[in-house]
Amino acid sequence: MSPLDEAKELEQQDRERALRNHAARQHEPDQWIENGVVLCIDCAEPVSIKRLAAKPAAARCIDCQQLCELQNHC
Repeated sequence: MSPLDEAKELEQQDRERALRNHAARQHEPDQWIENGVVLCIDCAEPVSIKRLAAKPAAARCIDCQQLCELQNHC
């Protein structure tokens, strides 16, 4: 498999994972809230209160969001 094919495959896998995470968040929102804390859809760690104050609909913690943006998936 060429490097380009490998890159395309990885991109497709990341896209599918992101779509699954998004769908899960939309259809089962309670699973992303634990004791009143919003959990990141990628790592399941709490999303900071500061981040939620700035962006109430944040689905990712700041670290996962930055990684997602660096990988051009967001």
